[in-house]
Amino acid sequence: MTKDVIALTPKMPDINTLLAGLFAGGPDLGIDSLAEGAVVQLCAPNGRPLVSVEAPLLIQVPGEAQRLLGAEVASPDGPFWWTEARASTAVEEGERLAGSFAGRLAAVLGGTVWPPDVAHTDVVPLTPETATAAAAPSATAPAVDVLTDKAAVVIQDRPVVAMTNWLADALRTAADSDRALQIVTPPHTSLTLPTRNAVQGQPNRWVVQDPDCGYYDGLSGVQLHWHENHFTPVKSTDGNPRIAEVFKPDPEPESVSNAPGERQLLLSLHTTHAADEDLLLGGALEAAWQALTGTPPAGWSTAEPIALPWSRRQLTELARTRAQKNTPTWLTAIGSPDHPAIATTHITHTSAGIEEHITLTLGYAPAEAPPLDAIAPLAKILATDHGLASMLTSLRTARRDLTVPPRFEAPPIPLSFTLGADAVNDIGLPHAQHPPRGLRADRLGPTARPALHYVLGDGTDPNSWTTLQQLTQHLKQA
Repeated sequence: MTKDVIALTPKMPDINTLLAGLFAGGPDLGIDSLAEGAVVQLCAPNGRPLVSVEAPLLIQVPGEAQRLLGAEVASPDGPFWWTEARASTAVEEGERLAGSFAGRLAAVLGGTVWPPDVAHTDVVPLTPETATAAAAPSATAPAVDVLTDKAAVVIQDRPVVAMTNWLADALRTAADSDRALQIVTPPHTSLTLPTRNAVQGQPNRWVVQDPDCGYYDGLSGVQLHWHENHFTPVKSTDGNPRIAEVFKPDPEPESVSNAPGERQLLLSLHTTHAADEDLLLGGALEAAWQALTGTPPAGWSTAEPIALPWSRRQLTELARTRAQKNTPTWLTAIGSPDHPAIATTHITHTSAGIEEHITLTLGYAPAEAPPLDAIAPLAKILATDHGLASMLTSLRTARRDLTVPPRFEAPPIPLSFTLGADAVNDIGLPHAQHPPRGLRADRLGPTARPALHYVLGDGTDPNSWTTLQQLTQHLKQA
């Protein structure tokens, strides 16, 4: 098991300050590095890693510390440095060493430590057992706590599990070795949407350890147990998986129509662009953000916390550099704290051109009305100016803060579907503009080569999924 400790400082930890922190265990400990120097490890004399420290990250986006660590966290005003350490609790001194490392950074540079109760500046001597223990096992990703032939297990005790560089590294380690990534958390923990997207597909899994019902899957509710070196479903006598009682929905859940609560508006966009040297990516996402919140995105990054101010030029340069190596680009964008919104974008270079697959989610309080009237005008802008291939818009009852709890959440209900002009042309306008009975196709853009916008419902009727399926089948018939 590991323990995360984070120093939030207004000044960058320079090499001397980092060394002062790393000497929290005295001069007998060793120092190693991983990932081309991006991770520094404080090691026992036998080579066993005790604390792994990631390179400091400059956070230039407001509200990130509060979004990921809790509203009560005090972070420095303006941009600040996020220095994260993971301490191994396989040895007694690990957590205290991490607390001393972070406490020393905060003492020298100012700022705060999360969690605050672990910060101190004492030297932490090793016990004789640790100092003379057997050599450490083979090195693996710093975030991985248990590595078996079937799973890479990461144990997290944080209010929110974000898709950090640590976790992304663990995900790559698992995928490269045909293992499942299994994240184990207590029941009070939630996931960010990027993390949920990463673990919701097989074989990965979110494992919740509940004191009353044992282990269960935080996304499906299936009861789990440790069997044959990984967490796997518990089967009932009839062979079907069991659902944990704590996960099951209330017998009479609130609906969007009769008891409005917190809601989320979801947009799934697919855009295609010619591979032109003057292409500037991110335009569709920025236009959607502007139309639905009145402001552009606040920041972007390839991992959480979100560090960089929003810049279409910078994200395009990153995508172009990775495309030259035949590597797709995955990134996350975030909104300002007063307008909760988060998006993930997957950018690939295909035979069709440069493709962006975007999922944008916006949160609304019970008294806030999602801007449904803005969807059709937005669809026209995207189809006319930003290479829209398709867009599905839906509404769901879920948290305004956009985190994912380990409880049942009702699935989204479709609102509308938009088909870009190229797709309409491929299908054939006469066929595409005559959908199944009860649907109307609204033309968007040029008369000779329009996009089509289909309204599926108002977000309150689950039968809209049937309507969408009928529309999809109709379009495929062409």
